Amino acid sequence: MRRRDLLTGLAATTLAAGAPPAEARAVRRVRPGDPGWPSEAEWERLGRRVDGNLVQPGSLYGTCTEDVAGVPCRALLPNLRNPFFIGDQAGGTQVSGWLDAWAPAVSPYAVAAHSTADVVAAVNFARRHNLRVAVKGGGHSYQGTSNAPDSLLIWLHPMQAITMHDAFTPQGGSEATPAVSIEAGALWIQAYDIVSVQNGRYAQGGGCTTVGVAGHIQSGGYGSFSKRYGTAAGNLLEAEVVTADGRVRVCNERRNSDLFWALKGGGGGSFGVITRVTVRTYELPEHFGWASGVIKANSDAAYRRLITEFISFYAIALFNPHWGEQAHFRPNNTFEMSFVSQGLSTAESREVWAPFLAWIAASPADYEIVEEIDVGAGDARRWWDTSYHREHTTSMHFDPRPGAAPLNGWWSGDGDQVSMFLHAYDSIWLPQSLLQADQQERLVDALFRASRAHSLGLHFNKGLAGGDVQACAHARTTATNPGAVDAFALAIIADGGPPPYLHIPGYEADLNEAHADAEAVGRAAAAIRASGDSGSYVSESDYFNESWREAFWGRNYPRLLAIKRRYDPNGLFIVHHGVGSEDWSADGFTPA
Repeated sequence: MRRRDLLTGLAATTLAAGAPPAEARAVRRVRPGDPGWPSEAEWERLGRRVDGNLVQPGSLYGTCTEDVAGVPCRALLPNLRNPFFIGDQAGGTQVSGWLDAWAPAVSPYAVAAHSTADVVAAVNFARRHNLRVAVKGGGHSYQGTSNAPDSLLIWLHPMQAITMHDAFTPQGGSEATPAVSIEAGALWIQAYDIVSVQNGRYAQGGGCTTVGVAGHIQSGGYGSFSKRYGTAAGNLLEAEVVTADGRVRVCNERRNSDLFWALKGGGGGSFGVITRVTVRTYELPEHFGWASGVIKANSDAAYRRLITEFISFYAIALFNPHWGEQAHFRPNNTFEMSFVSQGLSTAESREVWAPFLAWIAASPADYEIVEEIDVGAGDARRWWDTSYHREHTTSMHFDPRPGAAPLNGWWSGDGDQVSMFLHAYDSIWLPQSLLQADQQERLVDALFRASRAHSLGLHFNKGLAGGDVQACAHARTTATNPGAVDAFALAIIADGGPPPYLHIPGYEADLNEAHADAEAVGRAAAAIRASGDSGSYVSESDYFNESWREAFWGRNYPRLLAIKRRYDPNGLFIVHHGVGSEDWSADGFTPA
């Protein structure tokens, strides 16, 4: 046994006993061409250790970087708007970068992990050779944290097994709970198919079908029905994780409980590599529903009255576990409703909305319905049934590749996000105190002023206030900023443009337009923050937020940092604005 391996084993034993590591000696990571970069023979040995699952990722953009007019490039370009094609590429990212922030980077090597043993081998190899590490499941990170130049990529995509449990008992526990175990490479559409479509249960997951399960949980994890079921992190019962010392740890409330807490919302890619999660499931309600439409006001004054009426209506009729998703406020004085519901029939839903729609109808000179208002409900079991949507709705797009899995579908409204180039993105949790009668005018003023600068959305399901009491209680046991539980909504202001595919002539970004968009987003976000600010959601936030520790985790950050330094004292797992990243250079290669 090499001396370094012996010391690593001793450090792991010390951690298991609950004591801090004797010494943290972070050193500069090596890059290709550096003297310490692994030799070809060493890479070959790693390949054998992972049963041939070591790959050299190629650029997502393929031959288009050389010949944009050629047949291979013309065949490739449509696939760059297909999230499942992108997810199948080791070098793919679901967005194509962020203005002045990051651009997709292809790792020279990736372990396409098929098992926990593959992950262990990759972690040990990276630690012994002092490599930069990137971890990717679904690849949905807006912040670019699932890729890094000159890194060893641990790619979890092949690990997609899903197992239902009628009664799951965490290791060391005594209470059994209906649950589902999901490997770290699975997407939520795969989980929903097993849990809801096939078994009539519900697991709290993401709204986008292509979001990776493990990354979603580590960031907190909101979905359309979070007002009723809470966050994905709050429903985590147990996780299997490979930590920086190469140990496989089972984490739950009784075992490795400090790490378990950190995994529940402490951010992906910071504490280890999750290989499997087990989350509780619920009885599926009979109905999921919707309320959609667009209303235009004919003047600024009428628009402000519309905002006032909606906020009052929301506080009275929608501030409860039944309603989630979004309302949008736009500079052209339009108001877009894009709500979903759970547990209400069509008749019940229409009764809820009747007073607001009657108020609109009473002022035909002031308001025009520019997109028909549709309020209804349907069989909850069909919500993620891709076979049903293929035949009966236009709500989903589907993977057109020959032989693609039938489950490969994504919501039509999410299509613009695929390969989007982000100009700016910000989020602000809004405290529920703003819904009090004497505070609503303050909120209305902020929404109106923000809408003069840029469109914005209120995502009501991403603030848990007004939701189910038990769901809120579970969320309070997570590492997410406590302000999220006491917020009624997450305000999101963002902009982006068509993909500027790197090095492809004719697909460059209009940088002047992009910078103008970013400035407008900043003005709108400042107007919202002036009304009340309970922090920001780590997965949907400003890349340049200088107060990221407080914004993402609030008073939880010192505890998270202590856990990070206990389980990863040398900073093997570093991501942009992740816990402990202040100890490293921006590229994650040099200790600060």
